[in-house]
Order: sequence, then C-alpha cells, then structure tokens
Amino acid sequence: MFRLRDTSRVLFKTPFGRLHRSLDTVLPLIRERTVYTVGDRVSTDLVARGIIPSVMITDGFTLRSPCAQVKVPEVNVISAENPAGCLTPDLFSAITSALSAPPSHIRVEGEEDLAVIPLVLEGEEGAVLLYGQPGEGVVTCTINEEARGRARELLAHFIDE
Repeated sequence: MFRLRDTSRVLFKTPFGRLHRSLDTVLPLIRERTVYTVGDRVSTDLVARGIIPSVMITDGFTLRSPCAQVKVPEVNVISAENPAGCLTPDLFSAITSALSAPPSHIRVEGEEDLAVIPLVLEGEEGAVLLYGQPGEGVVTCTINEEARGRARELLAHFIDE
C-alpha cells in the first residue's frame, strides 16, 4: 500500500490537468473520446447527461458528505478498499479490471480522490479523465506520456508500506 506523505499533500491542491468552470465547457471536448471519471458529482452529472464513462470511480461522498450512489444500468460494478491518503493494491487491481471491461463503476470503500494517479498510469492513451475540483469546477486531463510522467512524479511522494 502507498501512503501519501503529510508534507506532500499540498502538491495535490493544484489541478492535474486543465480547470474548467463548468461541465458545459467540457462536453464538447469529450465527444467521441474515451472518458474516465473520478468522483461522485462529476460521474453523476455526466450520467444525467446521457454520457456513460468507460470507467467511473466513486466513494459515495461529495465534499465529505454522503451522497446518493451513482446508478447506471448495464455496467460492470467493482468494489475496492482504499483508505484516505492511500493507494492500495486493491484499487490498482480494480482499475485494471475496470479498464479491461468497460463500462465499469468502481465503488470505493474509503476515499477515491487519489485514484487519478493509477488511472492516468494505466488508462488508454488519448482518453480524457475528469474529476471535480471542489468549489472551482471540473478538471480534464488527457492521458498521454506527459500526464503519465506527472503521475509518476506524484507517486514518488508516497511511502510504500
């Protein structure tokens, strides 16, 4: 299991990609593309607009408050345990499984926020990852070698326990 160093938490305040003020500005950018989401709000909002991400990762909370679970018919549902501030082998395994059987929904027991890192590392070249930046909007990250390099740099701030 990887645990984020407390001194490195500040690195995760900066968006991992491009910040958009609303989902409406993102929609034209994701047409005809493979889409992944991390977070309940962005996943729910996309599904409500008829867009089913290839991989959704949620934990049942928005801004640390419980929210309704995303419900999507006909998706592969995978459970994973992942405590706050960590990246577990269980989460990595769930992401690998989800990527091989889209559309998939990973329901995390714990916290899904850091799942952006393994999803960028393992995701399809050219796919677009969306996640919410609380109080600011939606972040988009195109998965490419540059994004993977940044994900590897961030992963270096974790302790392998």
